[in-house]
Amino acid sequence: MLPDIENRDSIVQLVNTFYEKVKKDELIGPIFEEKVKVNWEKHLPVMYDFWENIVFYTGSYSGNPMVVHKHLHERFPLDKSDFARWLKLFTQTVDDMFSGDRAEAIKQRAISIATVMQIKIIHPNS
Repeated sequence: MLPDIENRDSIVQLVNTFYEKVKKDELIGPIFEEKVKVNWEKHLPVMYDFWENIVFYTGSYSGNPMVVHKHLHERFPLDKSDFARWLKLFTQTVDDMFSGDRAEAIKQRAISIATVMQIKIIHPNS
């Protein structure tokens, strides 16, 4: 049986593993690597804080991911398949590494986040 997400170290491990998959992915990898040219040294610590706050309610994240992704969509239009692939990679990474209540919770939050972003970014007048 796999361990549950226990602390920030678990989050760091999850985020790093997930983004290594993202970088190699043929659909969404180019968004991060070629179009946006993500600065990983800056982006990853923000993602650690974001997901740590999601799971453990630390208050360590202060940002607005909706604004960031709306701006991204204006520059490089995103579609349903981009969100679906992101979510698939994320949930697969969680399932490969963790099991338990927190693992289930982080997947449910990822589904909620991806759904809301997709609705507000791709179909803002729905």
